Amino acid sequence: MIGLLKDYVKARLLDNDFMISGTSKEEELREFFRDLFPVVTDKKLIRLGGLADGGYLVPDDLDGCVGCFSPGVYNVSDFELGLAERGIPCFLADFSVDAPAIHNDLLDFEKKFLGNENNAKFMTLENWMSRKGPHIGDLILQMDIEGGEYEVLIETSWEYLKRFRIIIIEFHSLDRILNPIGLKLIGAVFKKITKHFDVVHIHPNNYFKPIEYRNFKVPPTMEFSFLRKDRASRRTPARRFPHDLDRRNVANRDDVVLPKCWFAPE
Repeated sequence: MIGLLKDYVKARLLDNDFMISGTSKEEELREFFRDLFPVVTDKKLIRLGGLADGGYLVPDDLDGCVGCFSPGVYNVSDFELGLAERGIPCFLADFSVDAPAIHNDLLDFEKKFLGNENNAKFMTLENWMSRKGPHIGDLILQMDIEGGEYEVLIETSWEYLKRFRIIIIEFHSLDRILNPIGLKLIGAVFKKITKHFDVVHIHPNNYFKPIEYRNFKVPPTMEFSFLRKDRASRRTPARRFPHDLDRRNVANRDDVVLPKCWFAPE
């Protein structure tokens, strides 16, 4: 039954007609945003990777991290190379390619997609972590798997998620929160993360324009950076995006400024 539910969740989140079947209540939307208000911590943000896709802003808290799990390779591995140059081994996975775009002794590649089962084509995050290690020390998770992030995060237990000090995820189909079922499903994923992680950065992907509903604007695809709460000694509400280190995902399109509803009220 759980497997069927997860398949249903993935199918519905990616269904283009799903959003029109209802509209989320405003108070429920406001509650969703309250969990995701970004903060500034004592760990400044740095950029790892390229100047467009493949580059991300992360907290400058990498010392002591013993590895990075990075599903979703495509043809860019600049982020992982930046970590490898700091001596952090990276575990990459993607069934759609045969190898990463670059070679480095600290890059380990597996030709599989991340998902909610283990077979010849898919593997769970827990299975991958348990096989590849390291089994002691803090890790980094960087995930861009085109909508598969929701089922992976639902599947993964807190015992495994707490191994990550820093999490960077590109979330897709976020405009589905404007539908009641989409809001419940996506909201559950974010609640699972924000219970123990702070949102320290949000960057809308400018490939899509935000979807507007009353006082809410929702960019369909956005990059989030999270820092585990025990790593921050202070936090204040973030007030300014884009960050100076942010770059457009699509260079010849106008940037998408993070809408006001994503910020804590002043």
